[in-house]
Parts: sequence; C-alpha cells; structure tokens
Amino acid sequence: MPLGLLRRRSSQATRGAAGLTLPVPPGAGALVREVLDPVNQPMGAAEVTVTELRSHRVAARGTTDPYGYFMAVLPPGAYSLLIVAEGLEPHRESVEIVPDAGPTPERVWLRSARQLELPVPGTWLFDPPHTAIRFIAKHVGMAHVHGRFERFEGGLQVAQDVTASRVHVRIDASSINTGNTTRDTHLRSADFLDVERFPHIDFTSHRFAYRGGSKWTLQGTLTMHGVSRSVALDTTYLGTVNGGYGEELRCAALAKAELHREDYTLNWRTMLARGIAVVGPTVQLELDVQAMYRTHDTPTPPE
Repeated sequence: MPLGLLRRRSSQATRGAAGLTLPVPPGAGALVREVLDPVNQPMGAAEVTVTELRSHRVAARGTTDPYGYFMAVLPPGAYSLLIVAEGLEPHRESVEIVPDAGPTPERVWLRSARQLELPVPGTWLFDPPHTAIRFIAKHVGMAHVHGRFERFEGGLQVAQDVTASRVHVRIDASSINTGNTTRDTHLRSADFLDVERFPHIDFTSHRFAYRGGSKWTLQGTLTMHGVSRSVALDTTYLGTVNGGYGEELRCAALAKAELHREDYTLNWRTMLARGIAVVGPTVQLELDVQAMYRTHDTPTPPE
C-alpha cells in the first residue's frame, strides 16, 4: 500500500520541476512523473497505475493533475508503471523505489496512437507469471480492500475477423488473497464465494467491439457463485512484441469492469443484518494480461 498519494504542486513548481514538494516519510521513496502530450503540453487526466512486481498488487492508482503531474510515496521495491490516455500510446516502464529518495520528477512523453499491430490469428495462452487478476472493493465503513486471485488459466482465440475472436478465463475461486488470512477464509465460505460448491469463476467473451485508438470492449458472460451475468470489459490493447524467454511472440492488454455483488446473490444487506462485516456492493475487477502465441497445434480455450 502506498504511504500517501499526492498530486499537488507549489507555486514555484508551476515554473519548474525543481519546485516540486512532496513529504516523504523516513524509509519511503517518491515516484514523480510529468506527463506530456505529443506537442509537449501537460497531459492532464491520464490514468496511472503503479503495481508491485512481486505480488502484482496495485500500490497506487490515480490520474495526472491539470499540469500533467502524478506523485506517489511508496515503500522501497520494484514496481511497474502504466500510463494510459485516450488516443495516445500507453506508456509502461519498470521502476525501482529506493528508501529516503526525494521527489525527483521524470518526464514522460505520450506519443500519438499508431495503429497497433493486432495479434495474428491463432491460439494465445495467458502467461501466469506476467498476468494478474486483481479486484478492489470498499470495506463497509473503512478503507478499500485490495485483493487478487493467485491461480487461473485462460487464453485468446484470435479470428481472421478480430471482432469474432474469443477469450476464456477460468479462476480458482479458492485462490483469493487479500493479505488477511481470516478475511480470506471468510471470503471462501458459504457467506461469500462458497468455493466448495462453486470452485471456479469463469468469463467467456461473445464479441469484441472496437471503440477507437487502442480501446476495445469485450462483451461476454461472467459466471460466479452459480450465477451467470452479462459483463462488458473496458479493454486497452497494449500491443504485440517479440520478447521474454525464448523470444516468444506476446500480446498484452488491460481490462476493467465493475461488478455488482448482488447480481451474483452475494447479498451484502443480509450479511450486515446478521452482523457480518463485509465489503461494499460493488467490486472493481482488473485483468492485466500477457498472452503467448502458440506456434504449434494447441487446444483452443474451453467454452
């Protein structure tokens, strides 16, 4: 968790990076980025996500201020930084936060979105070490609860007509992890996910809808707790590259959706009446996906 998330500048800072002020507690480090658009103007309202590399946990999230600045105070460690703005190419970099490091701004220029090369037709399978399935829920009367699922499998079957492609994700519901053993045990119980009766959470896409730039909507069905509901995943396609071990062909995307717990018969009002402390009625789901192209015959993702 970040020790603080601040996006403010002193009057001097509006004239130069040296004037930035940010309180950094002992032992922590600061991350500061000044985001500029292709014509060198401040890029406000760009979405920024900072993720711990080891745990895939979101450490900080927010948007740049009107001057294009994003600032976060973080514990020391290795992080991944993702900056996304409509109509521009996403920016991703690895960041090492060192203790007692002050706010040293670094500039990032977002380039005009080129037509990203779409994945070639065929089977692409998720790469678990480089894929994360996370969620954020507001605890009733308290702060947000961040969690993730540790075990999952899935893939993408790309069609010649990309809009006809298919995605399937199967999550092991018992692998839920919020960093609190007592809470996780309760989330696996019959009060919540009831993993003994419903061991899997499944998403199957029906249609890819292109929204322009790098944006897509994946329309499909999410099945959880024995209930299936239509879901639309707002997806940012991050492109295709040759990289990784063995120089595999990889593609990447970031997908988000808001789920309503009561759609899946997880009745939070009833639990409150019974005195059970629970998270709120909505959950933000996020899939940060890398998939590898299979050059040999491989079964397609399950329906």
